[in-house]
Amino acid sequence: MSATEPAERSESPRPAPLYGEYATPEQQRESIIRGRGTLPDVDATPLEASATSAPPAAVTSAPVPPDAPPPVGMPAVSSDDAPPARPAPSLRGDRIVTIALLVYGLYTVVTTIPQLLDVAGFAETWMQMAGVDAEFTNYESGTLWGRIAAIVFAVGWLLTALWAWHWSTKGRRAVWIPFVGAVVSFILVSACLTVPILGDPALVAAVVGAQ
Repeated sequence: MSATEPAERSESPRPAPLYGEYATPEQQRESIIRGRGTLPDVDATPLEASATSAPPAAVTSAPVPPDAPPPVGMPAVSSDDAPPARPAPSLRGDRIVTIALLVYGLYTVVTTIPQLLDVAGFAETWMQMAGVDAEFTNYESGTLWGRIAAIVFAVGWLLTALWAWHWSTKGRRAVWIPFVGAVVSFILVSACLTVPILGDPALVAAVVGAQ
């Protein structure tokens, strides 16, 4: 054998795979089965190894609905426990003026009730102002209607105060309520006092004689 002659390659016990040296393990196994009928041990593929060694996917937390119960150990906070909202500056001034009007109305009621119980004195004063020359004589009716007028005046102020307080708690303006209550109470009290005065025979005779 000459030096230039290539040496004979030793025959490899493993036949060349049908699909080349870079064939996949499955293709190599198919080639060996066709050649020798034996199955060599094939290691797990890189894909299988990577699949078994891949870390588990991170678990994302689902969004918590707004009406979900609080976590364990955390007290539930309801809307009733929330601190009340402070009134706006305009409503605060409205409440101050409303309270001042109610206080003035209460003072008026307290100082007027004694005069309502003395209807005779009130009637004589009214006759003098009206220019009627007579003396009030309907004392029994005047006492009854004077007490009714006093009760109406007191109850009118109480209802006005409750109405204004209820209106203010709802966040509404209530400064107009004392004015309405005062007008309605004045009309009712005047009607009560008119009954004994116009029912006085002396006053009726004086008015008829003047005509």
